[in-house]
Amino acid sequence: MPQDDSRDYIVENTTARWSNDERWETRKSEMKKEGKNIAKAHAAVEKRPYVLQDAVPLLQKVKFAKFDETVEITLRLGVDPKHADQMVRGTVVLPHGLGKSKKVLVIASGDKIKEAEAAGADFFGGEEMVEKITKENWTDFDALIATPDVMKSVGRLGKILGPKGLMPNPKTGTVTVDVAKAVQEVKAGKVEFRTDKTALVHVPVGKISFSPDRLIENATVLITSVIKAKPSVAKGKYIKGCTLSSTMGPGILLDTSPIETAAKA
Repeated sequence: MPQDDSRDYIVENTTARWSNDERWETRKSEMKKEGKNIAKAHAAVEKRPYVLQDAVPLLQKVKFAKFDETVEITLRLGVDPKHADQMVRGTVVLPHGLGKSKKVLVIASGDKIKEAEAAGADFFGGEEMVEKITKENWTDFDALIATPDVMKSVGRLGKILGPKGLMPNPKTGTVTVDVAKAVQEVKAGKVEFRTDKTALVHVPVGKISFSPDRLIENATVLITSVIKAKPSVAKGKYIKGCTLSSTMGPGILLDTSPIETAAKA
């Protein structure tokens, strides 16, 4: 007669359920605490524009997350992205970087591969790198730099790289013969900005653990670059809104008029 192990199953299953229930209760408690923290953080921010010098310290003061959050600038622009001549796109090297080192892949040929290695690229190679991305759907890198002579092969990777924003482009300096300079700029904190379909620009400018001065300078350089990238055909108010936020923190409206005035000087 086979042994009846239903009792053991019931005991194990009940124990597992209790364990899951305990985890859920713990998570609910955490969510409740997070909810209170979020509400408290939002309550500390007045519904008015702040200058960067006041907004950055305030964002750091209301921080409650237990990890080093990314700080981001979001701009709402007075352009129509449906028209190619009103697309706002560019790159800028943030003076204090992003608080992490980007992994860079270089696809090139000949001596340019050695140049990439010497400049500090994390991955480098020629056609074999194209094959790796194609066959393995590999995208374990933050930026891809390519030389013009290999773009015919790299162009085939559009369906894989395009949705992830990794496709190299001459306008952003990621299709270039000066491989060393491109690698060094990305490693130093070069970021790309471009309008999305709703005319918004989202760009990270550092970590919440940065000193206020470093975040202020990074944000100022980014906003200034977007201002200077204004399309000549764009009419009316260019920057319609600007917000400073962190991963978990509240959004703080920014008064960009001092930066706009300085950019036009």
